[in-house]
Amino acid sequence: MAEDVIKVRGGSTLTGQVDISGAKNSAVALIPASLMASSGTVRLEGLPEISDVKTLMSLLNDLNIKTDLTGTTLEVNAEDAVNMPLPNNKVQSLRASYYMMGAMLSRFKKCVIGLPGGCPLGPRPIDQHIKGFEALGAKVTNEHGAMYLTAEKLTGAKIFFDVVSVGATINMMLAASCAEGRTVLENVAKEPEIVDVASLLNNMGANIKGAGTDTIRIEGVEKLHGTTHNIIPDRIEAGTYMIVGAIAGKNYKVNNIIPTHMESLSAKLEEMGVKLDIGDDYVVINKPESYNAVSLKTQVYPGFATDLQQPITPLMFLADGVSKITETIYPARFRHVDELSRMNAHIEKKSGSALIYPSQLKGAEVYASDLRAGACLLISGLIADGVTTIHNVNHIDRGYADIVKKLESLGADIWRETLED
Repeated sequence: MAEDVIKVRGGSTLTGQVDISGAKNSAVALIPASLMASSGTVRLEGLPEISDVKTLMSLLNDLNIKTDLTGTTLEVNAEDAVNMPLPNNKVQSLRASYYMMGAMLSRFKKCVIGLPGGCPLGPRPIDQHIKGFEALGAKVTNEHGAMYLTAEKLTGAKIFFDVVSVGATINMMLAASCAEGRTVLENVAKEPEIVDVASLLNNMGANIKGAGTDTIRIEGVEKLHGTTHNIIPDRIEAGTYMIVGAIAGKNYKVNNIIPTHMESLSAKLEEMGVKLDIGDDYVVINKPESYNAVSLKTQVYPGFATDLQQPITPLMFLADGVSKITETIYPARFRHVDELSRMNAHIEKKSGSALIYPSQLKGAEVYASDLRAGACLLISGLIADGVTTIHNVNHIDRGYADIVKKLESLGADIWRETLED
């Protein structure tokens, strides 16, 4: 069986400009939200060209919803939507398919959906989602590996989340938008993607206030309608390319960013000695002569993003001294460490943290276990001696549009190959 791999030869200096795509973590919620419009067309502009978008379009098509994707613009007409059980194979390839639950429950008052998949990052339970749906009046059961959600009607409620969860926050905004009465969500996540989803829903006729703070208030409305919405830039893709610039950039410019979304990363890069020239919607980066060792701890937004923990690791091999990463969101998120060891990396895993020692990486055959681990290995290849071959690149394609072309245009020695078994 043929397999696509990405190969990188290290040592190139990168220069030029790269444009950041729309936010993956917004897109995967905005597309399910579009099915809630019972009249008119929802037009989403600036979507990233990634496989997750195609998977979600396919799920909408299974519900008799018309979709039309032209470049980065998706038009969704859900006027003739039909409630159907969603196929397990598609749902299992994409964790964010759980947003279909909140959207379908809001629109149809019932849904049947397989258990969500996505990147294997250890336990990421959906108990907070279920707790919220039940508080709004839904009955939730798990039968034969599928979730069954039904409600005679949804009624506003006060919901306090036991843990801060982006997924549960968005799912409750979807479900509560057309519930009767007022819903108050407390201890919610504050990520920019949540503000983006609330903005789309409000443009569709919802009444949501407080997105971006720790309390969100939703007055239920009867129905939602079509609108046009421009997605925010992807702060994780932006962060990944900023790290690439910090490692190998000279007059290297990252366009289409929102600088306030990047503050935790920008501060850490500057602490390491990287020179950043930050504009209104761009940053110019020049790699320094030497790097300082640092400690970082992942936290919920606006803290350091867990999704950038793996991509920033290669930068720390260049530092003078030992750096430390502490992972508080997904303590199991260190599967990339064994792969880095194949590349001659000196890195020690301890429970929930890693010590990173100065190392000269060497090209090797490595395997991406998940999306951000794939980005980490690709960045490592940029500084390694020789050629690095990255397998399981489908993980990388889920979250980075045209990453090989983008890096090649900046001067990286990188290419795709199809290997015959």
